[in-house]
Amino acid sequence: MDHVIDARDLPAPEPLERTLDTLADLPAGDRLLLRNRRQPFPLFDILRRMGYCWEVSGNEGDYLILIEPADQAPGTY
Repeated sequence: MDHVIDARDLPAPEPLERTLDTLADLPAGDRLLLRNRRQPFPLFDILRRMGYCWEVSGNEGDYLILIEPADQAPGTY
């Protein structure tokens, strides 16, 4: 199941905090789809250290970042 966070209108650091809170409670086999105004480069470093992979699509103003555990799927960094 995919969980969605639409963070496009949230002030910093709420998108990062909500993402990390959601990942902490993410059931096995589920993924997180984050919609954000820009690419959250600081989040990518955190995800790498936590063992997640991600795929980014979209463009400035509406990025889609699909996040899942690295051992679940062949995502990209």
